[in-house]
Amino acid sequence: MAATGNQTPNNATADTASDPTIQQKSVSLWQDAVYRLTRNPVAMISLGALVIIILMAIFGPYMVKYNYYSNDLMNTNKAPSGEHWFGTDNLGRDMWVRTWMGARISLIVGFSAALIDLLIGIIYGAIMGYKGGRVDEVMNKISEILYSIPYLLIVILLLVVMEPGLPTIIFALAVTGWVTMSWIVRGEIMQLKNRDFILAARSMGASGSRQLFKHLLPNALGPIIVTVTLSVPSAIFSEAFLSFLGLGVQAPVSSLGSMINDALQGWNLYPWRMWFPAGLICITMLAFNLLGDGLRDALDPKLRK
Repeated sequence: MAATGNQTPNNATADTASDPTIQQKSVSLWQDAVYRLTRNPVAMISLGALVIIILMAIFGPYMVKYNYYSNDLMNTNKAPSGEHWFGTDNLGRDMWVRTWMGARISLIVGFSAALIDLLIGIIYGAIMGYKGGRVDEVMNKISEILYSIPYLLIVILLLVVMEPGLPTIIFALAVTGWVTMSWIVRGEIMQLKNRDFILAARSMGASGSRQLFKHLLPNALGPIIVTVTLSVPSAIFSEAFLSFLGLGVQAPVSSLGSMINDALQGWNLYPWRMWFPAGLICITMLAFNLLGDGLRDALDPKLRK
């Protein structure tokens, strides 16, 4: 009987050792998200395309011998060739250099506007969600009023009043761009602030700021990252649209939107002048949106099996 009783734990140990489910190594939330993202081919292709675009925006203009501002009136509207890879414009300027410089400006605007939206949106939304009550009601009404005003109308009015330029565009895009981020953060904080781990931190005397920055915001990073990723292409498109209307960066500096506007004259005769800036905008926006979708799928706990 004693021998029989000793065999049961040994058998259980052997069964446990042979069970792959029990032996499986646990992973954290972020390790699982990275794994799921790398298993998404569309998201990884989009990420690779964005890395290439960013690198080309930095180093692309220096890959040829032509200067950004120099023109050659003897070589206007030249088709793409070994000498001018993207052709030339109506002033004989090299389109390769100007396209990647325009992409650099668009990316600067997109990332800068997204960063400002992130900072303001997190602070404003965290206060709304954590305080609740009257504070949340008043702050939420202010954000609703701002959101109800047409976005482009505010931007155009600011650009008309202020001196046109890159800092003005970034400021104008950030005036109301943070509202969506604040609502995302507010909703996440309101869901998390009554969870057990927050109640435990509160019972142990954790201050409000510690609860926010140590516990609440780190657990809301998933939706925040996705929102930032999707706000970058929105800012890029807005900048391109404003530059197309002549309210963006001013000559001789060019962005992708202003290059498309310049290409409208004679686009049926010289279509390459529109192909490259328009195609680059489309590829950049598509890559950001597909990457954002991949991040959302990777960080969404409802999609985990």
